[in-house]
Amino acid sequence: MADNYKTIELDAKYTPKKNEPYMCPQQLAYFYRILTNQREELLSERDEVLNAVRMADKTEAVGVGDDSDAATYNQDITMDLRMSDRSNKLLQKVNAALDRIANGTFGYSVVSGDEIGIKRMMARPLATMTVEEQEEYEARKN
Repeated sequence: MADNYKTIELDAKYTPKKNEPYMCPQQLAYFYRILTNQREELLSERDEVLNAVRMADKTEAVGVGDDSDAATYNQDITMDLRMSDRSNKLLQKVNAALDRIANGTFGYSVVSGDEIGIKRMMARPLATMTVEEQEEYEARKN
C-alpha cells in the first residue's frame, strides 16, 4: 500500500465521514496522526519514568533520608514501573495499529476481515474486531 497517507495535510477540524470510502487515504491519515501522536506521548512518558527510577536509585545509593523515605521511594518506583509496564503494552498495541495502517488491514477485523466501522474506529482506534466479535470474545473469556 502506498504511504501517501503519511504526507496528506488534513484540516485540523477534519474527522472521517460515513459517506467517504472506508479507510480512504484521508481517513488513514487521520488515524495515522492520532496514533503517531499517542506513540510519541507514550515514549515521552516512558523516558520520564526511566529518569525517575534512575534518580530514585541514585538517591537511595547515596543514602539520603530515613527508613520512611526509603519506603516511600521504593513505593514510588514500584508504581512507576507498573505504569511503565502498562504504557509499554499500550505502545505495542499502537505500533501494531500503525503496522495495520501500513499493510492495509487497519479498520478491518482480524477475525473475519469485515469492516469494523468508522464510528467504532473513531471511538477506539486500537480496535481489532467488530463490536459483535469483541462481545463474543469477552463472553467466552468470562
